[in-house]
Amino acid sequence: MSQTELKTFKRLNFFRGFRTTERDWNDGERYHVEKRKLHNRMFHGPGIVPHGLGGFGVSGRGRGELAVEVQSGYAIDGLGQDIFLWEPEIRQLNPNDFKLPATVYLVTRYIEDFSEFISYKENLDFKGHRRIAENCKVEWTVSDPDIMGEIELCRINLTKDVKRITDAKDPFNPVENEIDLRFVPMAGCVGSFIDPKSLWDLLELIRRSKGIYAYLFHQMRILPASDVLHGFITLEMLLHSQLVDLRNFFKLYLIILSHQWTMIEEIEANVPQVSSQRDFANFKKHVEIAMQKYDEGTFSTEFMSTLMSYQGECYKFMEQMFDKSLNRTQKKVEVLETDTNVIIENIKVRSKPFEDQMTIEGVDMGLIDMIDPLDPVSEKDHSWKISGERDRYRTRQKLKYPDGVVVEDTGVAYEGGQLEYELSNVEPGKDVYIIWRMDYVHGDWEAEIEANERRLPNCVCAGSDRKFRWRNWVYVVPAEHVREVNIRLKFKPITADRDLNFFKLWAYQPLTGGKKKRVPRKK
Repeated sequence: MSQTELKTFKRLNFFRGFRTTERDWNDGERYHVEKRKLHNRMFHGPGIVPHGLGGFGVSGRGRGELAVEVQSGYAIDGLGQDIFLWEPEIRQLNPNDFKLPATVYLVTRYIEDFSEFISYKENLDFKGHRRIAENCKVEWTVSDPDIMGEIELCRINLTKDVKRITDAKDPFNPVENEIDLRFVPMAGCVGSFIDPKSLWDLLELIRRSKGIYAYLFHQMRILPASDVLHGFITLEMLLHSQLVDLRNFFKLYLIILSHQWTMIEEIEANVPQVSSQRDFANFKKHVEIAMQKYDEGTFSTEFMSTLMSYQGECYKFMEQMFDKSLNRTQKKVEVLETDTNVIIENIKVRSKPFEDQMTIEGVDMGLIDMIDPLDPVSEKDHSWKISGERDRYRTRQKLKYPDGVVVEDTGVAYEGGQLEYELSNVEPGKDVYIIWRMDYVHGDWEAEIEANERRLPNCVCAGSDRKFRWRNWVYVVPAEHVREVNIRLKFKPITADRDLNFFKLWAYQPLTGGKKKRVPRKK
């Protein structure tokens, strides 16, 4: 069942009275093997899995030997075959096997070995191997590795007089007789084994650092600071894409360090008012130490924590240098602090139309999005969906607010299940006020809330009113949970026999200078 011979996948279908033969069972095994190989080819690609076992690491012996030590590892070749090396191996190199000088390659390839042979004395026609062992072979070759069947572990440019093989002093520029790991292929991986607390700390560090380097570039016009800023932005995007792990974090962080060092050289050459300060000298020292730590080559969780600690100190020193300037910049965008509860209570009884921009308790609020639950276009634009409900119905009401103003509106109500919708035009790092008109006679309920798959505090609708039935209920997504420009909300009622009703829905954020982008509104 080779890749070229295979026209369709067929798996065994057992039924009563089905008499199987060895061909049936072998076809059944081959089906699963080929499916796994197909998955590997399509979703991962050939190469070493960095965090699998010992990662197939190759290092010199340190004894003046013509040999290397290969760590255990897991890899995938171009055919999608799994290559496992369960125990470390020593691979000796014999110069007489090659015509030197030459570049030799250490490769691993997938092999199968038949094992556990058995024969039956009663009938010698019944014999065979009970198992096929999936093994790998590690060997030296002078031919360029064919990634369809071979995975390169390292290469070495050997001289005629080679006496020993060593690790590269500069991994990015190995010289003759040094182990060259630059061309080792890596299999595609998604997801991170870094613990969530460390990931959150790293995101917080990036957020704070971006402010410093944005100031250095935009206000002080230190051009290399732009490279550092965009390095942090890129790392932040990769983190949100779940693409950062110990397999690549250290290479990514080294890029930022190198740009920081370029910025340091620029400041020392052209910005004496900064380079003469003690905090700058401390900043430079911490960047220098972090770069030196890479020579130790211990790329572990502990090393990542150490690097983050050094970067945190770098931020503090830069913040101390530019504290007054940063405060002046921040004052321009400072929001007047007001009790959130006061704002919410004011919104609840507001009978006036909700405008593109409004001021409540001294806080300027800008409309970022609006949803009409019964407008097909609005529902589609916001991925509005109610699912798993026990009951759902449309309703048109002409009711009063507590100030006596009568308003007519149409909406939807549901019991059980959950409501999902998406808000756009969100500015990360600010509270989001989600406001919807509701018939308060159906109060006294509680609902679980999720925003972008993160659990938030429950939404509680306490009390009810049979006389003045309109209320604008408010749920605030705290700024620390607003990290993306779109928010996917889920409302799941948990109070038995109570329905939630939604009429018009608005989303606002506090304004911090400038006007909000106007959101198209239905008349």
